[in-house]
Amino acid sequence: MTVHPAFPADAAPAAPMTVRVVDPLALSDELAAAWDRLAADASEPNPFAERWCLQSALHLLDPERHARLVVVRDGSDGPVIGIMPVAPASHYGRLPLRHATGWAHPNHFLGLPLVRAGFETLFWSILLGWCDAAPWARTLLHVPRLTENGPLHRALVQTAQTRGGEAEVVHREERALLESTSSPEEYWESAVRAKKRKELRRQANRLAELGIVHLRRWQPGDAIDPWIDAFLALEARGWKGRAGSALASHSETQAWFRAILAGAAAAGRLDMRALDLDDRPLAMLINFLCPPGGFSFKTAFDEDYARFSPGVLLQQANLDLLDDTRINWVDSCAAPGHPMIDSVWRERRALIWVNVGLSGPSDRLRFALLTRAERFWRRWKRAATPPSEMESLT
Repeated sequence: MTVHPAFPADAAPAAPMTVRVVDPLALSDELAAAWDRLAADASEPNPFAERWCLQSALHLLDPERHARLVVVRDGSDGPVIGIMPVAPASHYGRLPLRHATGWAHPNHFLGLPLVRAGFETLFWSILLGWCDAAPWARTLLHVPRLTENGPLHRALVQTAQTRGGEAEVVHREERALLESTSSPEEYWESAVRAKKRKELRRQANRLAELGIVHLRRWQPGDAIDPWIDAFLALEARGWKGRAGSALASHSETQAWFRAILAGAAAAGRLDMRALDLDDRPLAMLINFLCPPGGFSFKTAFDEDYARFSPGVLLQQANLDLLDDTRINWVDSCAAPGHPMIDSVWRERRALIWVNVGLSGPSDRLRFALLTRAERFWRRWKRAATPPSEMESLT
C-alpha cells in the first residue's frame, strides 16, 4: 500500500510512504537489516519490538497468525521509519466491539512501536490511515503500554487532534524504574532503610557460612545454553512452576525464551547475572541493555533459600548498571507495587493504554459512545472508592 499523507512538520519525505504487512518468517536480508538499523535509531527503545525478540514471538506465540507485522518506510526501498505488530480484536474487554490493537503476549512488557526519531507523528498518521482503510479494522486503534509523555505518546496525541479526535488514556500504571546519577553505593544507602541494610548484611553472612557465595556475569563469547538451562530450571522450581506460568511450563514459551536470549546475545543486548552458592545458582536475573535504556526482563530465585533474600542481594549487585555510561535508566518490567523491586528502586515509570478513533462515520460514533461510557465508569469508580483506599492507590 502506498500512501500520500498530509505530512506533519516533523518529516517531509519527497517520496510517498509505503505500508507493508510482512511475513516475519520470510524477511529479506535487506529488510532484516533495515529493522535492526531502526532499533538503533529508535525514538524510544523497546527490546520487545526489536527483530531478535519480536520475530520469534510472532512465530512461536501467535500460532494462528492473528498479528500483522506492519512496516512503514520511505518509498519502496528507502529507510524504514516504523514497525509495529497490529492485530484485529473482536472484543473490547467484555464488549463485543471489533477494533485494532497493538499485538502483545504475556511477556511483552512494553507496547511502544519502533519508530525512527523525528518521525513519530508521521508514523502514527500513516498507521492510522492504514487502519482506516483496512477492512478488518473497526472503531479504534488500541495501543497498550506507551510511556506517558514520551515522544510517541505526545506524537499520538498530536496526530489524533490533527485527525479531529483525541488520544484517550483508558488505563495508567506505574512500575519501578532505576534512574539516578548516584553511585551504586550511594543509591543503595539512600533507597534502602538502614535497618533493612543491616538485616541483608546479616543474611549475606549467614549464607556465606553454607559455602562459597559468588556473583557471576555472562560475558560475550561465553556458552549461553548452560545459563538458559539454569534459569529455566530455577524459575520452574518456584511458584511460577507450581502455577504453570513458568517459561518452561509451555514448549512455545521455552522455545521463544531460548531464541531471544541467543538473539539478544548476538545483538549485544544481553546482560545476565547469577548469585551462586558453591556451584548452585540461588538467584538469576536477565537485563536487556538498549541504550539509552535498560530493561530488567526476568528474575528468579531459589525459594528454599528465601530466608537469605538471594534475589535482593543480586539486585544490590545489579545496581552497578548506574556506572554504565551507556545506560541512563532501567525499566523494571515489574508489576505495579511489586514488593521486592519497589523496595530497592525508588523511581517510577508511568505507562498508559491509549485509544484513538478511526475515521469512518460509524467508527467515530462507536468510539464516541465508548469514550463517554468509559469516562462515566471511571468517574463512578472514583466516587465509589473511599478516600483511604484512593490514597493507597496514589
